[in-house]
Amino acid sequence: MRLVFAGTPDFALPCLEAALASGDEMLAVYTQPDRPAGRGRQLAPSPVKQCALLHGIEVRQPESLRTPEAQEALRALQPDLMIVVAYGLLLPQKVLDIPQHGCWNVHASLLPRWRGAAPIQRAVEAGDPETGVCLMQMEKGLDTGPVLLRQRTPIADLETAGDVHDRLATLGANLLRDGLSLLRRGLRPVPEIQAEEGVTYARKLEKSEARLDWSRDAGMLANAVRAYSPWPIAEAELAGERVRVHRAQAEEGSGTPGTVIAASRDGITVACGRGALRLTQLQRDGGRVIGALDYLNARPALRA
Repeated sequence: MRLVFAGTPDFALPCLEAALASGDEMLAVYTQPDRPAGRGRQLAPSPVKQCALLHGIEVRQPESLRTPEAQEALRALQPDLMIVVAYGLLLPQKVLDIPQHGCWNVHASLLPRWRGAAPIQRAVEAGDPETGVCLMQMEKGLDTGPVLLRQRTPIADLETAGDVHDRLATLGANLLRDGLSLLRRGLRPVPEIQAEEGVTYARKLEKSEARLDWSRDAGMLANAVRAYSPWPIAEAELAGERVRVHRAQAEEGSGTPGTVIAASRDGITVACGRGALRLTQLQRDGGRVIGALDYLNARPALRA
């Protein structure tokens, strides 16, 4: 088959590698334009662009696929299938109609739950017991297309969004590999129309969300800490100091929200609106990530 791939971040890399290893012809790779990154804010290529160039694949980086010029350039490739994984640009109907078999999307949730930009983080934040990946036939709506294949996986109690991200990236590549194998043999996966019930939207993660509010339920705060790792990392006020919280667990406890009610090498426990949150990995301004014991050594008054 003649394939086109569209993706941008690390999550898309296993799928790109799976497509390249499929034996099909990769005509071109689409990815977002280079963006400023790092402290110097120098233009940096996306992970997908770097991978494609290593494999000698043509890279295309249009600002939009809505222009007649961009659509004609894609049409000229005569693709059989376009694979889309965390691309970051909306595909208009005229683009979806170009490939013979349309466009497939690998989406990191169990659709129709968590359509949208941040499905992994929102699943962890909500305390979902499981998540998964779906191989979806794309249509004009936001993640509304029929599901061709899906794979479920549990979310462990202490897993971060980063942990789940890495596992789903691998599962997504496996799902894509299975779908391509079926299509290559003329066994197109049977589309499963998404249910109208259970639709939720995973809005984009914002840095402003990362500030922990001690008046909230401890379980919700623990989920937030996991959801905001590795970005943007939860922040909190701890005994008058702003800290970043990398690991924490909810437990029983009571007191004025925001006050330290226990402190030991096993963690620093802060009272919440309901229950308490035990902080086990923290980061002071300008410092490295440390355990509770190292933090207490720097602030011995908290032991009192």
